[in-house]
Amino acid sequence: MAVAVGRIGHEDRLSIVDHLDELRTRLIISVAAIAVAFGFCLWQNHALLRIVNKPLATQTQKQVKHGGGPLGATYLVQQNTRSLAVDLQRVISVLDRPGSGASAATRTSLQAVAPQLQGDISRLSAPPQGDKPVTLGIGEPFTTTMGVSLLFALVLALPLVLFELYAFLLPAFSPKQARLVRPLTLAIPFLFAAGVLFGYFVVLPAAVRFFQNFNSDQFNVLVQAGQYYHFAAMTLLAMGFLFQVPIGILAVTRAGIVTTRQLRHNRRYAMLACGALAAILPGDAVTLLLETVPLYLLFEASLLLASLVERREQRRARVERS
Repeated sequence: MAVAVGRIGHEDRLSIVDHLDELRTRLIISVAAIAVAFGFCLWQNHALLRIVNKPLATQTQKQVKHGGGPLGATYLVQQNTRSLAVDLQRVISVLDRPGSGASAATRTSLQAVAPQLQGDISRLSAPPQGDKPVTLGIGEPFTTTMGVSLLFALVLALPLVLFELYAFLLPAFSPKQARLVRPLTLAIPFLFAAGVLFGYFVVLPAAVRFFQNFNSDQFNVLVQAGQYYHFAAMTLLAMGFLFQVPIGILAVTRAGIVTTRQLRHNRRYAMLACGALAAILPGDAVTLLLETVPLYLLFEASLLLASLVERREQRRARVERS
C-alpha cells in the first residue's frame, strides 16, 4: 500500500518497501536542502570565512602589536621605519621653508620627494597584518573553503533535516506519545543555534586567547587554516550539542526516570558539573565565570520547564480520572 509522504498516521500499516520508499524520499529532500545551503554558503564563502576568522584576528592582532612572533617582529620593523619616515618628512619640511639656507635646487628636489614619502608613510601606517590563518599546501585554500562552506550548510539545513527525521519517526508513536515528543523535537534546532552562538561569542574567543598566549614566547606562532577551522568547528558543534541539556532533562523527567524534586534536591551537583565543564574549557578566571553562569542558568531553565510540564501532566491526569 503506497502512502504519500507526510500523510502517514499511527494506524497505517506499511510494508518494508513502503518504509524504504518513504525513507528514500526524505533522504532526498534532506540532501537537496544541504546541497542548496552548500551552494549559498559557497557563494558567500568570503563572508563566512571572515566570520570564522574574527576571533582569531582579534587575538592575533593584539599579539602582533606587542611584537609577538615573526609577524610581530615584522610589524615592529614597519613601525620603526614609519617613525624614521616621519622624522625625515619633518626635516624636509624644515629645509623647504624660506630662509632655511637650502638652495633653490635643493628645495625643488625635496618638493619632488615629499609626495612619495607621504605615500610611504600612509602604507606603513596600515594596521598589523596576520589576521588570517596560513595555508601550507597548494590545494589547502580550496579544500578549506569547501569544508567551511559545508559546515555552515549543515548548520543552515539542520532544522529541515531534523524535521524530516521527526516526520519519519512520528508515525511510530501513539498520539499521546507524539504529543510528548513533539515539543522536544521542535526545540532541538533552536537550542543548537543558541549553543553555537554561545560558543562563538564566549567560548571560542576565550579558547583562542588561551592557546595563542600559552608559552608563546617559546614559539613562533603561525596558525594553520585547516587546524584552526577544525578546532573552531568542533568547539561550536560541542557547544551546540551541550545546549541540548534541556531536551535530556525533559526526556528523563517525562519518561519517569527521575523527578523534578530529585533534580532540585541535587542541584548543587549540577552547579559543580557546570563549573567542572567550564574549567575543562580553555580560558582564564573571567571566562570561567562567563561559561559557568550560562550553563547553570540553562540547567535551572530546564528544571523550571520540566516542572511546568510535570504539573500540566498531573492536572491532565486528574481531569481524566474525574
